[in-house]
Amino acid sequence: MGRLTKAHGLKGAIKVELYTDAPEKRFVPGATFSLQVPTTSEWHGKKLELIELKFYNAQPVAFFKDVNDRSAAETLIKAILWIEHDLAQESDEEDAWFDHQLVGLTVLRDGIAVGTVSQIDHFPAQDLLTVATSSGDVLVPFVKAIVASVDITAGTMTVTPPIGLFEEIADDDAPAASAAPVQPSVPVQPSVPEDDAP
Repeated sequence: MGRLTKAHGLKGAIKVELYTDAPEKRFVPGATFSLQVPTTSEWHGKKLELIELKFYNAQPVAFFKDVNDRSAAETLIKAILWIEHDLAQESDEEDAWFDHQLVGLTVLRDGIAVGTVSQIDHFPAQDLLTVATSSGDVLVPFVKAIVASVDITAGTMTVTPPIGLFEEIADDDAPAASAAPVQPSVPVQPSVPEDDAP
């Protein structure tokens, strides 16, 4: 759902980088979050209960139960917030999926299977897909410029990657001068990725 980035003020508030387009639904008073933190952290295996989410200069700031001062807030910096949900539940956000819905999808390029989604990592700039191929893992930024469509029902993900990302997979069996037109590559541009489930 988000990542805690910086202590705010002296009363335990923490700035949040949101990974959801619907904070008004996810960050409500009483909401609880599991924490992704190092095993050495005092917060490992614990949960946080939200008291309130406020916005200061358009920056979301969260207040949590039992985080009462700046020192406590600083122990939570870089923690990633997760929620529990029914695996059968679909996301109620447009063009957003839970990790378990994406893992296992067949990745198609120009209608040809090039691999399978094996892992999703959530980073501040964008989410990153690991696609297992016959030649090894390929890391694919989860942005619309590259991931053209996701069809959960069909079990497929269609990609339009820049030249070189899957080249060794897509061109291994193709003749040097193929009759099939090559789809123009889409340049990778810095952009905020589509929001996925944590």
